[in-house]
Amino acid sequence: MSKQITELSMTELLNTHTATESITQTSAPAHNQLRRLQHWSSLLSDRVYSVITFALLLLIWSGISVLKLVPELFLPSPLSVLRKLISVADEGFVDATLLAHAATSVARVLVALIIAISTAVPIGISIGLNRYARAMIDPLIDFYRPIPPLAYLPLIVIWFGIGEASKIILIFLAVFAPIAIATVQGVRRVDQSRIRASLSLGASRWQLIRYVILPSAAPDILTGVRIGLGVGWSTLVAAELIAATRGLGFMIQSAAQFLVTDVVVMGIIVIAVIAFVFEWGLRQLQKKLVPWDET
Repeated sequence: MSKQITELSMTELLNTHTATESITQTSAPAHNQLRRLQHWSSLLSDRVYSVITFALLLLIWSGISVLKLVPELFLPSPLSVLRKLISVADEGFVDATLLAHAATSVARVLVALIIAISTAVPIGISIGLNRYARAMIDPLIDFYRPIPPLAYLPLIVIWFGIGEASKIILIFLAVFAPIAIATVQGVRRVDQSRIRASLSLGASRWQLIRYVILPSAAPDILTGVRIGLGVGWSTLVAAELIAATRGLGFMIQSAAQFLVTDVVVMGIIVIAVIAFVFEWGLRQLQKKLVPWDET
């Protein structure tokens, strides 16, 4: 009886081994194919995937235009937008070339950004270090920060007129809050042991801010600058509604009034490209200024 059980067990073991070999041989091609896909995927960088994504979007856009799924008035073809880009860059639109419109918009945003950094960073440090400053200034920032720029646009026009100052002030208000809040957060995250060690070595308040607090808060400050620049760039169109004669936002609004859709799409793409260049430049600057930050 035990001999029969042993023979039966051996038979089952052989059958199981044979089935396992069969499954392994069957799944081997699929496994090898998966390994090849993983190998090729590891060779492709993130930039390649980004390029593929934009290429697919461009292909879809071109397909919609070729098949005429959407009228040209509402969605011009990529070729029409490219032709208009060349035309506006050469001949101009509403009495200014594309370079003049872009330079005016970039100048407005950069001036507002510089003013915002020079004021928001000291105020943010003061809020983070002084409870009296936090009690007085923090509620004001929290009060106006959620308000859309278009809401206080009429008030800015009444106070400062329709000149260049009103546009810069509007962009400044949009940029100020993110930088100030990021600075406060960075100051609060400073390691207290570093502060105590600096004070025990006789560091003055200015030396403490210059050599301990500011470097420690720099990653958060630069992140706030990136966020603020994005908000300010998006506020640009609203700022250039104030009786502007030049600027990308003014160009888009003027084109929209006359249903020149290819100029509208072209202007949106130019704004996106400039914003991407700003973001890339700030990322590179952040890597150089704060190489110790892993984010």
